[in-house]
Amino acid sequence: MSESRCWKRYHYPRLLHMWRDWLNQDRWQPVDLWLREWQRKHPYFPPGTKEDAKSPYRKARGSAYPPQNKRVHSDEVREERLIVSEAMFQAMRFLQLASALETAYQRDLHGERPLGEVDWRNWDSQWQPADAENLAPEVFWYWVGLRLDTNCPAPNALPDATKRQTWFAGIEQHFSNDENANTWLLWHGLRPQWLPDFELRQKQSNWSVPEFANFISEQNYFPPLWLRAQGGKSLDELARQLTKEGVKTSRAAAPLEGLNATGGRGLHETTPYKTGQVEIQDLASQQIAMAVAVQPGQKVWDTCAGAGGKSLAIASRMNNKGVVVATDLHAYKLDELKRRAKRADFSNIRTFTWDGQAPLRLPLEVARQKGFDWVLVDAPCTASGTWRRNPDARWRFDPSDCQELTALQYQLLEKAQFSVRAGGHLVYATCSWLAAENEDQVARFLQQHADFSLVEQRMLGLPRQNSDTMFVAVLKKSGL
Repeated sequence: MSESRCWKRYHYPRLLHMWRDWLNQDRWQPVDLWLREWQRKHPYFPPGTKEDAKSPYRKARGSAYPPQNKRVHSDEVREERLIVSEAMFQAMRFLQLASALETAYQRDLHGERPLGEVDWRNWDSQWQPADAENLAPEVFWYWVGLRLDTNCPAPNALPDATKRQTWFAGIEQHFSNDENANTWLLWHGLRPQWLPDFELRQKQSNWSVPEFANFISEQNYFPPLWLRAQGGKSLDELARQLTKEGVKTSRAAAPLEGLNATGGRGLHETTPYKTGQVEIQDLASQQIAMAVAVQPGQKVWDTCAGAGGKSLAIASRMNNKGVVVATDLHAYKLDELKRRAKRADFSNIRTFTWDGQAPLRLPLEVARQKGFDWVLVDAPCTASGTWRRNPDARWRFDPSDCQELTALQYQLLEKAQFSVRAGGHLVYATCSWLAAENEDQVARFLQQHADFSLVEQRMLGLPRQNSDTMFVAVLKKSGL
């Protein structure tokens, strides 16, 4: 879907209504969950239908769409839902930029400090996501629209739209030029105060200048919907089957060996999905599971399994031999894993809760060999590596949260390491690009545990792969 399609004039009434409802929340929810519920409560009826004649949006659109005896077409409704959802995700990406543009615009109007002299790092230190509420909805949406398409139409209720559009055309180069790191980050929906962390990541991962620029700019685009073949099917076989059932797919260039869905019929409606022959799993997440180089018959513990994406990926290489013990703090997440394991016909996955407060009490068959062959700690984290899919999460990120999470991450590593047998492996992973949650944690652990050595550690995904950005480290315990 073209980004500019979000900004057709007749959509503004619905976007403005939606935005007011969003701002009226006591506490902002994850935007995808909120959108699903909002669209359920506020159904859309295409212009010209009898239902639209009673819609609160028709009057705001004007008389261009007189009511007729026209039936609601499901494709039109689906298209509208997609457009409104995409617009809301764009609003989340450029939440701070809209405030910055309004600040700069008002400064110019009142003849204040020239744009090039504004201390945007200091401005950012005082800005809060709730400040978006201070912008009139028409102003907010027009700034977002101009960021995506300089020729986008303006809301009818914005009297100085022409002046704003002319001003924006004049300053666009100032914000988008990467020579000024602070405004460049603002332009891409990222806070200037995060620049030291971004630069540290570039240094730690040895990213080239183009790779770093790609990492920043791609934060505003969804990654592909990556798929994993399961149950013995090859990716080529899976692609052919999905194509027959109306799902469009694309293969990643070698050597990634990835497959993603690009459109067409919904994946959940297909036979391969219903029979457990395909799972939705990000490419970086798949590679974390592959770092657990399990062999059939071995014993694996996935400590923070959640709904079980990595547990399933690990089990798929074990031919139902050995065991995968999947634990999580929340039992309801493990219920989802059990449902998915049953669908895929995996009989070697066992689940129970574990709160990370004490070492795991080993199951009998694991105790016999004095520990697991593989222990995966896919730790709770800031999830900064998933901002492409969840742009609203970047505004919930706070340094104090990071401190709490790093303490929890290290606690989980400390408790989990007791369950690794001599000669076994401990795999640590996050879906974060922050060094404090990744390399720093591994270095601290190795310093305090001489019986473990580092096999490898690396960042996965963006900017070298079109996926989320994740981290994995493989540690080996000495002795046999």
